[in-house]
Amino acid sequence: MAKFSTVRTPTIEEILDIADSYGLALTIEDAESFRKLMAGTAAAYSRIDDLPDTKLPVKYPRDPGYRPAPEENKYNQWYWRCDVKGKKSGPLAGKRVALKDNICLAGVPMMNGATVLEGFVPDIDATVVTRILDAGGTIVGKAANTYLCFDGGSATTATGMVDNPRKPGHSSGGSSAGSAVVIVTDEADMALGGDQGGSIRMPAAWCGIVGHKPTHGLVPYTGVFPIEATLDHCGPMANSVHDVATLLQVIAGSDGYDPRQIGTKTQNYVAALDKGVKGMKIGVLKEGFGLPDSEKVTDHKVKAATEAFKKLGAEVKQISVPWHLHGLDIWTPIATEGATAMMLKGNGMGWNWEGFYTTSLLDAYARGWRTRPNDLSETVKLVMMTGEFMHRNYHGRFYAKAQNLSRRLREAYDAALGEVDVLVLPTIPFRATKLPAPDCTREQYVEAALNMLRNTAPFDASGHPACTVPCGVSDDLPIGLMIVGKRYDDATVLQVANAFEGATDWQKM
Repeated sequence: MAKFSTVRTPTIEEILDIADSYGLALTIEDAESFRKLMAGTAAAYSRIDDLPDTKLPVKYPRDPGYRPAPEENKYNQWYWRCDVKGKKSGPLAGKRVALKDNICLAGVPMMNGATVLEGFVPDIDATVVTRILDAGGTIVGKAANTYLCFDGGSATTATGMVDNPRKPGHSSGGSSAGSAVVIVTDEADMALGGDQGGSIRMPAAWCGIVGHKPTHGLVPYTGVFPIEATLDHCGPMANSVHDVATLLQVIAGSDGYDPRQIGTKTQNYVAALDKGVKGMKIGVLKEGFGLPDSEKVTDHKVKAATEAFKKLGAEVKQISVPWHLHGLDIWTPIATEGATAMMLKGNGMGWNWEGFYTTSLLDAYARGWRTRPNDLSETVKLVMMTGEFMHRNYHGRFYAKAQNLSRRLREAYDAALGEVDVLVLPTIPFRATKLPAPDCTREQYVEAALNMLRNTAPFDASGHPACTVPCGVSDDLPIGLMIVGKRYDDATVLQVANAFEGATDWQKM
Protein backbone atom coordinates (compact mmCIF):
# COMPACT_ATOMS: atom_id res chain seq x y z
CA MET A 1 0.00 0.00 0.00
CA ALA A 2 1.23 3.51 -0.76
CA LYS A 3 2.53 5.34 2.31
CA PHE A 4 2.81 9.09 2.75
CA SER A 5 5.55 9.96 5.25
CA THR A 6 3.88 13.33 5.80
CA VAL A 7 0.39 14.44 4.82
CA ARG A 8 0.97 17.99 3.64
CA THR A 9 -1.05 21.08 4.42
CA PRO A 10 -2.71 22.62 1.32
CA THR A 11 -1.29 25.71 -0.29
CA ILE A 12 -3.14 29.02 -0.29
CA GLU A 13 -3.88 28.51 -4.00
CA GLU A 14 -5.35 25.05 -3.34
CA ILE A 15 -7.57 26.37 -0.57
CA LEU A 16 -8.87 29.15 -2.80
CA ASP A 17 -9.52 26.67 -5.60
CA ILE A 18 -11.45 24.35 -3.28
CA ALA A 19 -13.45 27.26 -1.93
CA ASP A 20 -14.29 28.41 -5.44
CA SER A 21 -15.53 24.94 -6.39
CA TYR A 22 -18.04 25.19 -3.51
CA GLY A 23 -19.01 28.78 -4.26
CA LEU A 24 -17.25 30.21 -1.17
CA ALA A 25 -15.83 33.72 -1.35
CA LEU A 26 -12.54 33.74 0.59
CA THR A 27 -9.92 36.44 0.85
CA ILE A 28 -6.22 35.68 0.99
CA GLU A 29 -6.39 36.34 4.73
CA ASP A 30 -9.27 33.84 5.05
CA ALA A 31 -7.27 31.23 3.17
CA GLU A 32 -4.22 31.77 5.37
CA SER A 33 -6.40 31.36 8.46
CA PHE A 34 -7.93 28.14 7.18
CA ARG A 35 -4.46 26.85 6.22
CA LYS A 36 -3.25 27.23 9.81
CA LEU A 37 -6.37 25.49 11.11
CA MET A 38 -5.95 22.63 8.63
CA ALA A 39 -2.37 21.96 9.74
CA GLY A 40 -3.59 20.20 12.87
CA THR A 41 -5.86 17.95 10.85
CA ALA A 42 -2.99 17.09 8.51
CA ALA A 43 -0.89 16.05 11.49
CA ALA A 44 -3.59 13.60 12.59
CA TYR A 45 -3.66 12.14 9.08
CA SER A 46 0.11 11.65 9.19
CA ARG A 47 -0.13 9.79 12.49
CA ILE A 48 -2.83 7.54 11.01
CA ASP A 49 -0.51 6.77 8.10
CA ASP A 50 2.16 5.57 10.57
CA LEU A 51 -0.16 2.96 12.07
CA PRO A 52 -0.32 -0.54 10.51
CA ASP A 53 -3.39 -1.19 8.37
CA THR A 54 -5.85 -4.01 9.00
CA LYS A 55 -5.56 -6.96 6.61
CA LEU A 56 -7.77 -9.95 5.88
CA PRO A 57 -6.05 -13.31 6.42
CA VAL A 58 -4.20 -15.19 3.68
CA LYS A 59 -4.36 -18.78 4.94
CA TYR A 60 -3.05 -20.91 2.07
CA PRO A 61 0.26 -20.77 0.18
CA ARG A 62 0.35 -20.04 -3.51
CA ASP A 63 2.60 -18.83 -6.30
CA PRO A 64 1.57 -15.94 -8.57
CA GLY A 65 0.68 -18.12 -11.57
CA TYR A 66 1.00 -16.78 -15.10
CA ARG A 67 -0.71 -14.90 -17.86
CA PRO A 68 -1.95 -17.45 -20.42
CA ALA A 69 -0.61 -17.39 -23.96
CA PRO A 70 -3.09 -16.93 -26.84
CA GLU A 71 -3.05 -20.65 -27.69
CA GLU A 72 -4.57 -21.50 -24.29
CA ASN A 73 -6.87 -18.51 -24.25
CA LYS A 74 -8.82 -18.98 -27.48
CA TYR A 75 -11.83 -16.91 -26.43
CA ASN A 76 -9.94 -14.35 -24.27
CA GLN A 77 -11.67 -16.00 -21.32
CA TRP A 78 -8.77 -15.79 -18.86
CA TYR A 79 -6.87 -12.87 -17.44
CA TRP A 80 -4.59 -15.01 -15.28
CA ARG A 81 -4.06 -18.71 -14.54
CA CYS A 82 -3.00 -20.10 -11.18
CA ASP A 83 -3.32 -23.18 -8.97
CA VAL A 84 -4.21 -22.21 -5.41
CA LYS A 85 -5.16 -25.21 -3.31
CA GLY A 86 -7.20 -25.14 -0.12
CA LYS A 87 -7.95 -27.87 2.41
CA LYS A 88 -7.69 -31.46 1.28
CA SER A 89 -11.30 -32.20 2.17
CA GLY A 90 -14.61 -30.41 2.16
CA PRO A 91 -17.71 -29.87 0.00
CA LEU A 92 -15.59 -28.37 -2.82
CA ALA A 93 -12.82 -30.99 -2.72
CA GLY A 94 -11.73 -31.79 -6.28
CA LYS A 95 -13.59 -28.80 -7.71
CA ARG A 96 -11.80 -26.32 -9.97
CA VAL A 97 -13.09 -22.83 -9.24
CA ALA A 98 -12.49 -19.69 -11.33
CA LEU A 99 -12.80 -16.20 -9.90
CA LYS A 100 -14.11 -13.20 -11.76
CA ASP A 101 -11.15 -10.84 -11.98
CA ASN A 102 -12.75 -8.25 -9.73
CA ILE A 103 -12.17 -10.54 -6.71
CA CYS A 104 -8.98 -10.16 -4.65
CA LEU A 105 -6.74 -13.23 -4.53
CA ALA A 106 -3.57 -12.38 -2.63
CA GLY A 107 -0.35 -12.59 -4.61
CA VAL A 108 -2.12 -13.09 -7.94
CA PRO A 109 -2.51 -10.11 -10.34
CA MET A 110 -5.93 -8.52 -10.69
CA MET A 111 -6.98 -6.19 -13.52
CA ASN A 112 -10.80 -6.01 -13.38
CA GLY A 113 -10.82 -5.79 -17.16
CA ALA A 114 -9.24 -2.33 -16.99
CA THR A 115 -5.94 -0.91 -18.22
CA VAL A 116 -5.99 1.56 -15.33
CA LEU A 117 -5.62 -1.29 -12.81
CA GLU A 118 -3.11 -3.44 -14.71
CA GLY A 119 -0.12 -4.38 -12.57
CA PHE A 120 -2.04 -4.44 -9.29
CA VAL A 121 -1.43 -7.46 -7.06
CA PRO A 122 -3.82 -7.82 -4.08
CA ASP A 123 -2.42 -8.39 -0.59
CA ILE A 124 -5.62 -9.94 0.82
CA ASP A 125 -8.00 -12.78 0.03
CA ALA A 126 -11.63 -11.78 -0.37
CA THR A 127 -13.95 -13.49 2.11
CA VAL A 128 -15.40 -15.68 -0.65
CA VAL A 129 -11.87 -16.82 -1.57
CA THR A 130 -11.10 -17.94 1.97
CA ARG A 131 -14.41 -19.78 2.17
CA ILE A 132 -13.77 -21.61 -1.11
CA LEU A 133 -10.30 -22.70 0.01
CA ASP A 134 -11.56 -23.69 3.48
CA ALA A 135 -14.13 -25.89 1.70
CA GLY A 136 -11.43 -27.76 -0.25
CA GLY A 137 -11.75 -25.97 -3.57
CA THR A 138 -8.85 -25.22 -5.90
CA ILE A 139 -8.76 -21.78 -7.52
CA VAL A 140 -7.53 -22.21 -11.08
CA GLY A 141 -7.50 -18.62 -12.32
CA LYS A 142 -8.96 -15.17 -12.74
CA ALA A 143 -11.61 -15.13 -15.46
CA ALA A 144 -11.65 -12.04 -17.66
CA ASN A 145 -14.44 -9.53 -17.23
CA THR A 146 -15.42 -6.33 -18.98
CA TYR A 147 -13.90 -2.92 -18.17
CA LEU A 148 -14.58 -2.27 -14.48
CA CYS A 149 -17.60 -4.57 -14.96
CA PHE A 150 -19.72 -1.82 -16.52
CA ASP A 151 -20.78 -3.70 -19.63
CA GLY A 152 -23.43 -6.38 -20.10
CA GLY A 153 -21.80 -7.49 -23.34
CA SER A 154 -18.24 -8.75 -23.63
CA ALA A 155 -16.53 -6.21 -25.87
CA THR A 156 -14.91 -3.73 -23.46
CA THR A 157 -12.46 -6.11 -21.75
CA ALA A 158 -9.01 -4.54 -21.98
CA THR A 159 -7.37 -7.89 -22.75
CA GLY A 160 -9.68 -8.46 -25.72
CA MET A 161 -13.32 -9.13 -26.49
CA VAL A 162 -14.51 -12.34 -24.82
CA ASP A 163 -15.93 -14.58 -27.54
CA ASN A 164 -18.88 -16.94 -27.17
CA PRO A 165 -17.70 -20.56 -27.53
CA ARG A 166 -21.23 -21.67 -28.45
CA LYS A 167 -21.12 -19.48 -31.54
CA PRO A 168 -17.86 -17.56 -32.08
CA GLY A 169 -18.24 -14.00 -33.23
CA HIS A 170 -21.08 -13.44 -30.78
CA SER A 171 -21.08 -11.88 -27.34
CA SER A 172 -20.61 -14.17 -24.37
CA GLY A 173 -22.48 -11.69 -22.20
CA GLY A 174 -21.02 -9.66 -19.39
CA SER A 175 -19.66 -8.50 -17.26
CA SER A 176 -18.73 -11.95 -15.87
CA ALA A 177 -17.91 -13.04 -19.40
CA GLY A 178 -14.87 -15.21 -18.76
CA SER A 179 -16.54 -16.88 -15.77
CA ALA A 180 -19.20 -18.31 -18.09
CA VAL A 181 -16.80 -19.23 -20.89
CA VAL A 182 -14.33 -21.20 -18.73
CA ILE A 183 -17.22 -23.40 -17.61
CA VAL A 184 -18.38 -24.04 -21.17
CA THR A 185 -14.81 -24.89 -22.22
CA ASP A 186 -14.42 -27.23 -19.20
CA GLU A 187 -11.49 -25.31 -17.74
CA ALA A 188 -13.35 -24.87 -14.45
CA ASP A 189 -16.17 -26.71 -12.71
CA MET A 190 -17.52 -23.60 -11.01
CA ALA A 191 -16.95 -19.88 -11.11
CA LEU A 192 -17.82 -16.77 -9.18
CA GLY A 193 -19.34 -13.82 -10.98
CA GLY A 194 -20.59 -10.41 -9.96
CA ASP A 195 -23.98 -8.91 -10.71
CA GLN A 196 -25.03 -5.26 -10.55
CA GLY A 197 -27.34 -5.22 -13.56
CA GLY A 198 -27.40 -8.86 -14.60
CA SER A 199 -23.71 -9.66 -14.92
CA ILE A 200 -23.98 -13.24 -13.60
CA ARG A 201 -27.21 -14.11 -15.33
CA MET A 202 -26.57 -12.52 -18.73
CA PRO A 203 -23.35 -14.40 -19.59
CA ALA A 204 -24.82 -17.57 -18.10
CA ALA A 205 -27.90 -17.24 -20.33
CA TRP A 206 -25.99 -16.45 -23.51
CA CYS A 207 -23.42 -19.19 -22.90
CA GLY A 208 -25.91 -21.86 -21.86
CA ILE A 209 -24.98 -22.48 -18.21
CA VAL A 210 -26.55 -21.89 -14.78
CA GLY A 211 -25.96 -18.59 -12.98
CA HIS A 212 -27.46 -17.48 -9.67
CA LYS A 213 -27.67 -13.91 -8.38
CA PRO A 214 -28.22 -14.36 -4.65
CA THR A 215 -30.42 -12.21 -2.48
CA HIS A 216 -28.66 -8.88 -1.99
CA GLY A 217 -26.34 -9.21 1.00
CA LEU A 218 -26.46 -13.00 1.21
CA VAL A 219 -22.87 -13.39 -0.03
CA PRO A 220 -20.26 -11.06 1.47
CA TYR A 221 -18.75 -8.61 -1.00
CA THR A 222 -15.66 -7.99 1.14
CA GLY A 223 -12.54 -7.87 -1.01
CA VAL A 224 -14.48 -7.57 -4.28
CA PHE A 225 -14.26 -4.44 -6.45
CA PRO A 226 -17.62 -2.68 -6.10
CA ILE A 227 -19.74 -0.57 -8.41
CA GLU A 228 -22.66 0.51 -6.19
CA ALA A 229 -23.21 -0.89 -2.73
CA THR A 230 -26.98 -1.28 -2.99
CA LEU A 231 -26.61 -3.14 -6.31
CA ASP A 232 -23.46 -5.22 -5.68
CA HIS A 233 -23.94 -9.01 -5.73
CA CYS A 234 -21.44 -11.87 -5.91
CA GLY A 235 -22.66 -15.35 -6.82
CA PRO A 236 -22.03 -18.79 -8.34
CA MET A 237 -22.00 -20.04 -11.93
CA ALA A 238 -21.66 -23.65 -13.12
CA ASN A 239 -22.93 -26.25 -15.56
CA SER A 240 -25.46 -27.63 -13.09
CA VAL A 241 -27.83 -26.32 -10.45
CA HIS A 242 -26.31 -28.75 -7.96
CA ASP A 243 -22.85 -27.22 -8.38
CA VAL A 244 -24.28 -23.72 -8.12
CA ALA A 245 -26.09 -24.66 -4.89
CA THR A 246 -22.97 -26.30 -3.48
CA LEU A 247 -20.86 -23.22 -4.12
CA LEU A 248 -23.56 -20.94 -2.71
CA GLN A 249 -23.70 -23.11 0.43
CA VAL A 250 -19.99 -22.44 0.95
CA ILE A 251 -19.88 -18.69 0.31
CA ALA A 252 -23.19 -17.50 1.84
CA GLY A 253 -23.50 -15.90 5.24
CA SER A 254 -22.38 -12.79 7.08
CA ASP A 255 -18.67 -12.08 7.54
CA GLY A 256 -19.00 -9.08 9.86
CA TYR A 257 -17.28 -6.71 7.41
CA ASP A 258 -19.83 -6.01 4.67
CA PRO A 259 -22.51 -3.34 5.30
CA ARG A 260 -24.64 -4.90 2.55
CA GLN A 261 -25.32 -7.76 4.97
CA ILE A 262 -28.20 -6.66 7.17
CA GLY A 263 -30.28 -9.43 8.71
CA THR A 264 -28.64 -12.03 6.48
CA LYS A 265 -30.36 -15.43 6.65
CA THR A 266 -28.89 -18.59 5.16
CA GLN A 267 -30.55 -21.89 4.21
CA ASN A 268 -29.48 -25.39 3.25
CA TYR A 269 -29.44 -24.89 -0.50
CA VAL A 270 -28.23 -28.37 -1.41
CA ALA A 271 -30.80 -30.13 0.76
CA ALA A 272 -33.61 -28.24 -0.97
CA LEU A 273 -32.70 -29.39 -4.47
CA ASP A 274 -34.52 -32.72 -4.61
CA LYS A 275 -37.85 -31.56 -3.19
CA GLY A 276 -39.38 -31.11 -6.63
CA VAL A 277 -42.12 -28.68 -7.57
CA LYS A 278 -45.26 -30.77 -7.11
CA GLY A 279 -47.98 -28.57 -5.67
CA MET A 280 -45.99 -25.38 -6.15
CA LYS A 281 -47.29 -22.30 -7.95
CA ILE A 282 -45.18 -20.94 -10.79
CA GLY A 283 -45.98 -17.40 -11.93
CA VAL A 284 -45.16 -16.52 -15.53
CA LEU A 285 -44.37 -12.81 -15.37
CA LYS A 286 -46.42 -11.16 -18.11
CA GLU A 287 -44.27 -8.02 -18.31
CA GLY A 288 -41.10 -10.04 -19.00
CA PHE A 289 -42.40 -10.94 -22.47
CA GLY A 290 -43.34 -8.95 -25.55
CA LEU A 291 -40.94 -6.12 -24.84
CA PRO A 292 -39.87 -3.74 -27.61
CA ASP A 293 -36.60 -5.64 -28.03
CA SER A 294 -37.99 -9.15 -27.42
CA GLU A 295 -37.32 -11.82 -30.02
CA LYS A 296 -40.30 -14.00 -30.83
CA VAL A 297 -38.14 -17.12 -30.63
CA THR A 298 -36.98 -16.21 -27.12
CA ASP A 299 -40.49 -15.56 -25.84
CA HIS A 300 -41.71 -18.76 -27.48
CA LYS A 301 -38.96 -20.97 -26.07
CA VAL A 302 -39.36 -19.62 -22.54
CA LYS A 303 -43.16 -19.98 -22.57
CA ALA A 304 -42.86 -23.50 -23.99
CA ALA A 305 -40.35 -24.36 -21.27
CA THR A 306 -42.88 -23.55 -18.56
CA GLU A 307 -44.91 -26.57 -19.68
CA ALA A 308 -42.27 -28.71 -17.97
CA PHE A 309 -43.43 -27.41 -14.60
CA LYS A 310 -47.00 -28.57 -15.31
CA LYS A 311 -45.74 -32.06 -16.10
CA LEU A 312 -43.88 -32.04 -12.78
CA GLY A 313 -47.09 -31.31 -10.88
CA ALA A 314 -46.86 -27.56 -10.43
CA GLU A 315 -49.59 -25.04 -11.14
CA VAL A 316 -48.49 -22.56 -13.78
CA LYS A 317 -50.32 -19.28 -14.21
CA GLN A 318 -49.66 -15.87 -15.68
CA ILE A 319 -49.11 -13.08 -13.21
CA SER A 320 -48.78 -9.36 -13.81
CA VAL A 321 -46.38 -6.95 -12.09
CA PRO A 322 -46.71 -3.63 -13.98
CA TRP A 323 -43.89 -2.15 -11.90
CA HIS A 324 -41.49 -4.51 -13.69
CA LEU A 325 -41.70 -2.21 -16.71
CA HIS A 326 -40.36 0.63 -14.52
CA GLY A 327 -37.55 -1.52 -13.13
CA LEU A 328 -34.80 -0.55 -15.56
CA ASP A 329 -35.69 3.13 -15.19
CA ILE A 330 -35.50 2.85 -11.39
CA TRP A 331 -32.17 1.03 -11.63
CA THR A 332 -30.61 3.60 -13.98
CA PRO A 333 -30.11 6.59 -11.59
CA ILE A 334 -28.92 4.24 -8.84
CA ALA A 335 -26.36 2.62 -11.12
CA THR A 336 -25.31 5.85 -12.85
CA GLU A 337 -24.99 8.24 -9.92
CA GLY A 338 -24.08 5.53 -7.44
CA ALA A 339 -21.26 4.22 -9.64
CA THR A 340 -19.97 7.74 -10.23
CA ALA A 341 -19.79 8.30 -6.48
CA MET A 342 -18.35 4.93 -5.43
CA MET A 343 -16.49 3.53 -8.44
CA LEU A 344 -15.00 6.82 -9.66
CA LYS A 345 -15.08 9.68 -7.15
CA GLY A 346 -14.75 7.21 -4.30
CA ASN A 347 -11.93 5.32 -6.07
CA GLY A 348 -13.75 2.01 -5.80
CA MET A 349 -14.45 2.25 -2.07
CA GLY A 350 -16.50 5.36 -1.38
CA TRP A 351 -17.25 6.66 2.12
CA ASN A 352 -19.73 6.50 4.98
CA TRP A 353 -19.92 2.77 5.51
CA GLU A 354 -18.51 0.60 8.27
CA GLY A 355 -16.58 -2.47 7.20
CA PHE A 356 -13.33 -3.58 5.61
CA TYR A 357 -11.77 -1.22 3.07
CA THR A 358 -9.23 -2.75 0.70
CA THR A 359 -6.84 0.20 0.88
CA SER A 360 -4.19 -1.32 -1.39
CA LEU A 361 -6.79 -1.65 -4.14
CA LEU A 362 -8.06 1.87 -3.49
CA ASP A 363 -4.54 3.31 -3.84
CA ALA A 364 -3.69 1.40 -7.01
CA TYR A 365 -6.98 2.18 -8.71
CA ALA A 366 -6.93 5.88 -7.72
CA ARG A 367 -3.44 6.29 -9.18
CA GLY A 368 -4.47 4.45 -12.32
CA TRP A 369 -7.70 6.09 -13.34
CA ARG A 370 -6.89 9.61 -12.12
CA THR A 371 -3.61 9.76 -14.04
CA ARG A 372 -5.03 8.02 -17.14
CA PRO A 373 -8.74 8.89 -17.34
CA ASN A 374 -8.70 8.71 -21.13
CA ASP A 375 -8.00 4.98 -20.83
CA LEU A 376 -11.42 4.37 -19.32
CA SER A 377 -13.90 2.50 -21.50
CA GLU A 378 -16.60 4.43 -23.33
CA THR A 379 -19.25 2.95 -21.04
CA VAL A 380 -17.43 4.11 -17.91
CA LYS A 381 -16.87 7.57 -19.41
CA LEU A 382 -20.59 7.78 -20.21
CA VAL A 383 -21.53 6.84 -16.65
CA MET A 384 -19.02 9.29 -15.18
CA MET A 385 -20.16 12.24 -17.26
CA THR A 386 -23.88 11.50 -16.82
CA GLY A 387 -23.53 10.94 -13.10
CA GLU A 388 -21.54 14.13 -12.60
CA PHE A 389 -24.00 16.14 -14.69
CA MET A 390 -26.95 14.84 -12.66
CA HIS A 391 -25.16 15.57 -9.40
CA ARG A 392 -24.24 19.13 -10.40
CA ASN A 393 -27.66 20.01 -11.73
CA TYR A 394 -30.07 17.92 -9.64
CA HIS A 395 -28.06 17.40 -6.44
CA GLY A 396 -28.78 13.70 -6.05
CA ARG A 397 -32.56 14.12 -6.13
CA PHE A 398 -33.13 11.44 -8.75
CA TYR A 399 -30.78 8.98 -7.07
CA ALA A 400 -32.69 9.48 -3.83
CA LYS A 401 -36.08 9.12 -5.50
CA ALA A 402 -34.95 6.01 -7.40
CA GLN A 403 -33.83 4.43 -4.12
CA ASN A 404 -37.24 5.18 -2.64
CA LEU A 405 -38.96 3.73 -5.73
CA SER A 406 -36.81 0.61 -5.55
CA ARG A 407 -38.68 -0.23 -2.34
CA ARG A 408 -41.96 0.15 -4.22
CA LEU A 409 -40.57 -2.16 -6.91
CA ARG A 410 -39.57 -4.69 -4.25
CA GLU A 411 -43.04 -4.51 -2.69
CA ALA A 412 -44.66 -5.12 -6.08
CA TYR A 413 -42.61 -8.28 -6.60
CA ASP A 414 -43.25 -9.31 -3.00
CA ALA A 415 -46.99 -8.99 -3.57
CA ALA A 416 -46.78 -11.24 -6.62
CA LEU A 417 -44.61 -13.70 -4.68
CA GLY A 418 -47.34 -13.79 -2.07
CA GLU A 419 -49.55 -15.43 -4.71
CA VAL A 420 -46.95 -17.77 -6.26
CA ASP A 421 -43.77 -19.47 -5.10
CA VAL A 422 -41.54 -18.11 -7.87
CA LEU A 423 -41.74 -15.89 -10.94
CA VAL A 424 -40.34 -17.00 -14.31
CA LEU A 425 -39.47 -14.93 -17.39
CA PRO A 426 -36.80 -14.70 -20.11
CA THR A 427 -33.41 -13.86 -18.64
CA ILE A 428 -32.61 -11.69 -21.68
CA PRO A 429 -35.35 -10.85 -24.20
CA PHE A 430 -33.13 -11.83 -27.14
CA ARG A 431 -30.28 -14.16 -28.04
CA ALA A 432 -26.59 -13.24 -28.01
CA THR A 433 -25.76 -10.45 -30.41
CA LYS A 434 -22.71 -10.26 -32.66
CA LEU A 435 -19.59 -8.71 -31.19
CA PRO A 436 -19.13 -5.16 -32.43
CA ALA A 437 -16.61 -4.53 -35.18
CA PRO A 438 -13.28 -3.01 -34.09
CA ASP A 439 -14.07 0.14 -36.07
CA CYS A 440 -17.65 0.53 -34.82
CA THR A 441 -18.95 3.89 -33.67
CA ARG A 442 -19.14 4.87 -30.02
CA GLU A 443 -22.92 4.59 -30.26
CA GLN A 444 -22.70 1.01 -31.56
CA TYR A 445 -20.12 0.13 -28.92
CA VAL A 446 -22.30 1.40 -26.05
CA GLU A 447 -25.44 -0.18 -27.52
CA ALA A 448 -23.73 -3.58 -27.57
CA ALA A 449 -22.72 -3.10 -23.93
CA LEU A 450 -25.98 -1.96 -22.36
CA ASN A 451 -28.94 -3.14 -24.45
CA MET A 452 -29.75 -6.37 -22.62
CA LEU A 453 -30.54 -5.25 -19.06
CA ARG A 454 -34.32 -4.90 -19.19
CA ASN A 455 -35.31 -8.13 -17.39
CA THR A 456 -32.26 -8.57 -15.17
CA ALA A 457 -31.50 -5.12 -13.72
CA PRO A 458 -34.86 -4.73 -11.90
CA PHE A 459 -33.95 -7.61 -9.58
CA ASP A 460 -30.63 -5.99 -8.70
CA ALA A 461 -32.56 -2.92 -7.61
CA SER A 462 -35.11 -5.01 -5.66
CA GLY A 463 -32.56 -7.46 -4.25
CA HIS A 464 -34.54 -10.63 -5.01
CA PRO A 465 -32.67 -13.87 -5.77
CA ALA A 466 -32.71 -14.79 -9.46
CA CYS A 467 -31.31 -17.85 -11.21
CA THR A 468 -30.99 -18.44 -14.94
CA VAL A 469 -31.08 -21.94 -16.42
CA PRO A 470 -30.79 -22.78 -20.13
CA CYS A 471 -34.20 -23.63 -21.60
CA GLY A 472 -33.60 -23.85 -25.33
CA VAL A 473 -31.41 -23.01 -28.27
CA SER A 474 -31.94 -21.38 -31.65
CA ASP A 475 -29.31 -21.08 -34.38
CA ASP A 476 -26.71 -22.43 -31.88
CA LEU A 477 -27.48 -19.57 -29.47
CA PRO A 478 -28.72 -20.55 -25.98
CA ILE A 479 -31.80 -19.03 -24.36
CA GLY A 480 -32.17 -18.57 -20.61
CA LEU A 481 -35.16 -18.98 -18.29
CA MET A 482 -34.95 -16.82 -15.17
CA ILE A 483 -36.48 -17.96 -11.89
CA VAL A 484 -37.05 -15.30 -9.20
CA GLY A 485 -37.99 -15.90 -5.58
CA LYS A 486 -38.58 -14.21 -2.25
CA ARG A 487 -35.66 -12.42 -0.62
CA TYR A 488 -33.54 -14.84 1.43
CA ASP A 489 -35.40 -17.78 -0.07
CA ASP A 490 -32.70 -18.71 -2.55
CA ALA A 491 -33.30 -22.36 -1.66
CA THR A 492 -36.74 -22.36 -3.30
CA VAL A 493 -35.35 -20.69 -6.43
CA LEU A 494 -32.66 -23.37 -6.74
CA GLN A 495 -35.20 -26.11 -5.94
CA VAL A 496 -37.33 -25.01 -8.90
CA ALA A 497 -34.29 -24.61 -11.14
CA ASN A 498 -33.07 -28.11 -10.28
CA ALA A 499 -36.46 -29.66 -10.99
CA PHE A 500 -36.56 -27.96 -14.39
CA GLU A 501 -32.99 -28.98 -15.21
CA GLY A 502 -33.65 -32.61 -14.28
CA ALA A 503 -36.77 -32.83 -16.44
CA THR A 504 -35.45 -31.21 -19.61
CA ASP A 505 -32.64 -31.25 -22.14
CA TRP A 506 -32.23 -27.63 -23.16
CA GLN A 507 -30.12 -28.46 -26.23
CA LYS A 508 -33.11 -30.29 -27.70
CA MET A 509 -35.68 -27.65 -26.79
